Amino acid sequence: MTFDLHELVNHATGQARSLHQKYMNPVFANVLELIGFAHEYTRGQGCYLTTLDGRKIFDALSGYGVFGMGRNHPTVRHAIAQALEMDLPNLVQMDCFSLSGLLAEKLIALAPGKLEHVFFTNSGTESVEGAIKFARAATGRPTILYSKGAFHGLSTGSLALNGDESFREGFGELLPGCRRVIFDELEQVEQELKTQTVAAVILEPIRGKGVFYPNNASVYPTIQRLCRENETLFIVDEIQSGLGRTGKWWACEHWNLEPDILIAAKALSGGLIPVGAILYTDDIYKKVFSRLDRCVVHSTTFGQNALAMVAGLASLHVLTEERLIERSARQGKRLLEGFQQLQNRHEFIHEVRGKGLMVGMEFGPPKSLRLKPAWALLHAAEHGLFAQAVVMQLYDRHHILTQVAGHHQEVVKLLPPFIITDEEVDRLITAFDAVLDECRKFPGPVWSVGKQLTVAAAKQRFSRKE
Repeated sequence: MTFDLHELVNHATGQARSLHQKYMNPVFANVLELIGFAHEYTRGQGCYLTTLDGRKIFDALSGYGVFGMGRNHPTVRHAIAQALEMDLPNLVQMDCFSLSGLLAEKLIALAPGKLEHVFFTNSGTESVEGAIKFARAATGRPTILYSKGAFHGLSTGSLALNGDESFREGFGELLPGCRRVIFDELEQVEQELKTQTVAAVILEPIRGKGVFYPNNASVYPTIQRLCRENETLFIVDEIQSGLGRTGKWWACEHWNLEPDILIAAKALSGGLIPVGAILYTDDIYKKVFSRLDRCVVHSTTFGQNALAMVAGLASLHVLTEERLIERSARQGKRLLEGFQQLQNRHEFIHEVRGKGLMVGMEFGPPKSLRLKPAWALLHAAEHGLFAQAVVMQLYDRHHILTQVAGHHQEVVKLLPPFIITDEEVDRLITAFDAVLDECRKFPGPVWSVGKQLTVAAAKQRFSRKE
């Protein structure tokens, strides 16, 4: 019997939620239903998703930042089709594969500082795991410092570097030697480094959970200097912020940083074949792969698979040839300026921040006496419900997909594709303006959604007590 993908997909159309309910994660499926996101998608192209009922959704989430060049870019698709036609000698393992060498060469050419080697992985979290091993092997030290609020992945080692307790809850003791610090408190960081037990400091130049970065521009350069002075490695996690997301190839370039290890993933895939990468210095390489019998002391089966390497090469080509890094900077500036103008009109907007097309809008309590009780009611139930209500209204009323930037945060995060047009930027600004206008009406649609979420949050707390 012939395998027919068209027939399989057509047969399963309309069954996505029931399949997930039965075989995968029913709690997640229920959450999607609660927040009004329980729609099945039938097509993804450029900046848009099409639902089964024919709605065209503007994708300002981009698969958590994967689709920098938009969905199903024709150049990446064509490159993968070519690779399949060529019958490439994939995953020989006992060979040096030319395509992985070419992708490594191009990444190193784009890298900041003195990075000279690349190790390919299958994801961002796997890259973080490798970076932990490399740092410990290169320094002989056990400790990794990470930031409060950090997100570096959810596998066991990377979870030990996760600054959000909600992700760690219930998983027991994690990787020892990982310590949380507040990067803005430089004296604390310095004291930790002076113990001479710290293998590395790892940071996201712009934290994905909340779109946070220091107000003081000297914080990151100072941490880098302290690392150098104490022979500690400096690791920059560019999984979400890299490859043009912030209007530069790497977000760390905004602070002129030169890491010892740089971690990349997400947009490197072109959104089609998963791929991650660890870029690191020659000194680290020599200490990790230090002898003939350690030539494969760190390895991964699918890391250099042909389709991933092709996707990576095609993605870098598109980002360069279509000047998408510059476009991300330009459109991000336009979006930020538009949101900052909204801040003058809407009392709920506490702060707008970001770089390039990594943008966060944070909400705070209103000054209006008429609206303060409604805000207090939501926050009595759970912090973050106002932002979630805004996200739901953006989706339902304006067909725009966004997300709350993290657990218990009143921040809506946007990660639109770099190909976004002026008209689409204006659409985002207009939609936020309209939703926040509705927030002035109490009772009104946004507060009705908030009430629905409040009831759900209360039920959840009650079930936990039971």
